[in-house]
Amino acid sequence: MKDVRVLLGDITQSDADCIVNAAKKSLLGGGGVDGAIHKAAGPELVKECATLGGCETGEAKITKGYKLKAAYVIHTVGPVYSGAESDAVLLGQCYTNSLDLAKKHNLHSIAFPAVSTGVYGYPPEKATVIAVEAVKKWKDENRDYRMRVDFYCFSEMMYAQYILKLKNTRY
Repeated sequence: MKDVRVLLGDITQSDADCIVNAAKKSLLGGGGVDGAIHKAAGPELVKECATLGGCETGEAKITKGYKLKAAYVIHTVGPVYSGAESDAVLLGQCYTNSLDLAKKHNLHSIAFPAVSTGVYGYPPEKATVIAVEAVKKWKDENRDYRMRVDFYCFSEMMYAQYILKLKNTRY
């Protein structure tokens, strides 16, 4: 897919206009990528997040990036995996709503972690399909808007899942 990359590494080092945080509903930090982003951004991030009133599953909210290379952080809350059909819908909304918010703020590059695949238990092979398909659909519907999408993977296993899915997706 044009303007879509899969990268193995630390999302907090991304040079994208914004990075996506796989956040808890409170938006006040946590473990995994959420904790890493809050730590790298500094204490100003949690202070701004505290003013946002939390975030519902599938939704997205934006803050400044503070000490990050990225100017902004888009916080989205993924579903805790239960196997229900609604899990896939909500996970897809995380990607779509994040992209919509980036576009609304005139941002042209975004870096995503593998939302919900950590402690929220979403199976990586299912989550990558949803992520890639949501991004493809969004890019198809927004052909007039230039947006680079980076999928950041913390493990080689996740990286391989994204590469496989992108190879099998027609754009």
